[in-house]
Amino acid sequence: MESLQQLSSGHGLIEGPLFDPARGLLFTDTTNGGAYCLAADGEISVVVPHRKGMGGLAMHADGGMIVSGRTIAYKPPGGGATVNLIPDNPAGGILGFNDLVTDDAGRIYAGSLAVRALSDDQPKSAFLHLVDLDGSHCIVARDVHLTNGLGFSLDGRKLYHSDSQLNAIKVYDVAANGDLGPPGIFATTQNGSPDGLAVASDGSVWIALAYGGAVLGYDSGGKEIARIEVPTRLVTSLCFGGADWRDLYIVSGPDRAEPDSSGCIFRTRMNVAGRPRPLARVKIPA
Repeated sequence: MESLQQLSSGHGLIEGPLFDPARGLLFTDTTNGGAYCLAADGEISVVVPHRKGMGGLAMHADGGMIVSGRTIAYKPPGGGATVNLIPDNPAGGILGFNDLVTDDAGRIYAGSLAVRALSDDQPKSAFLHLVDLDGSHCIVARDVHLTNGLGFSLDGRKLYHSDSQLNAIKVYDVAANGDLGPPGIFATTQNGSPDGLAVASDGSVWIALAYGGAVLGYDSGGKEIARIEVPTRLVTSLCFGGADWRDLYIVSGPDRAEPDSSGCIFRTRMNVAGRPRPLARVKIPA
């Protein structure tokens, strides 16, 4: 593992890092709004303008983007009208959505929020949702206290899920039709909460430790095997990328999640490679 390199600074609360081999590192600024691309030459361009609160991104097979925020939505390539895939439902305890992930089939899993993001509201539990290939959606897990990172085991049979309020990474068995079994506890954290999550090609699980100033690595059995120190307390998320998928991109935000331009992007070289994220293949309503 090589030393940490700072690639960019001056952002708000950064989330949703996703590496696109054709473009570079995609990421969101949840407090200031928008999704962006950091190219290999350091140039930053806008991918999705204005939208605030995006905690997760996925690329769709048709070239568009899946984004979270107030809703789970589809942004068509080249602009055009936003299409909501899962609406918010305040009466049902759904005020917005945070991290999301795609499985090998192209289905989308996304966690919802029962309180406004970055607020001081009394905590309330929400849900984990599935958008199936036909475009339908349903709740597949309940009692999620503060949803964050999501990632699949190598065989796709387990789903890891950061529940930050519990300082726990949950794990669910995944059925062939996408349903989830009851949650177990994969690992718990101290001196910080689990946030964004990525799974490497050897099955290890890597966690951004929010308010802990670090990235933690776990083997497939949940044993801590590595710690990467990060020079900011609020480490929000991470993803693998680069030509050989051995670059680990780490993103951060301001200590109190204020939009004060202290969010940074870091990169380090890893001894293990990550994996490309599957494309979303869900049907987009006309």
